[in-house]
Amino acid sequence: MIGILDYGAGNMHSVEKAIKKLGYPYIRIEDGTSTDSVDQLILPGVGHAKQAMLQLEERGLIPYIQRKVEEGIPLLGICLGMQLLLEKSDEGDVEGLGLLQGIVPYFDDSKLKVPHMGWNEVEDAKGHFLLKDLPQNTDFYFVHSYFAAPTNKEDIIGITEYGEGFSSAIGNDFVMGVQFHPEKSGEAGMKLLDNFCRYAKKKVPTC
Repeated sequence: MIGILDYGAGNMHSVEKAIKKLGYPYIRIEDGTSTDSVDQLILPGVGHAKQAMLQLEERGLIPYIQRKVEEGIPLLGICLGMQLLLEKSDEGDVEGLGLLQGIVPYFDDSKLKVPHMGWNEVEDAKGHFLLKDLPQNTDFYFVHSYFAAPTNKEDIIGITEYGEGFSSAIGNDFVMGVQFHPEKSGEAGMKLLDNFCRYAKKKVPTC
């Protein structure tokens, strides 16, 4: 069962539609009181980081997400949802969920058109299952003005060139995120979502 975290994100319905098209059962998780059993979680996101964190807080979803991650439930953040996984965003100077180490700065380069919008290539940096069976340098659809800067280089899953290289996919086997919109990226995006739903498995606690 895929749990899609519903806090009013603009791409909620398109993510939901993509998961439905792939044939996976899913439910909406609308607040932190949910007792529904889930095998994986998806955190969508379009909008402003500070407002998103306020919405997550108001709905009791911050402790819910943190608890589920501690239980070993895999989590995929999409676009703003990916940025919220990190410790702090410059967008509104707000603390994130802190599930991955790093910050989210603005594209501060006068030579670049911001937001970074349109199709761009993602280089597979480590052979992560999110990019399994996708060609190297596959195009995905981006719309963003801020980007992830993870502290740990081993957390970089994919790299995209825009002025210089930035981390367009980050994480590990249990907490991961993509800056682009797989739900708007055609067959490649559907393949990535299928990879998450198919291969992300609950973390087994070690004794």
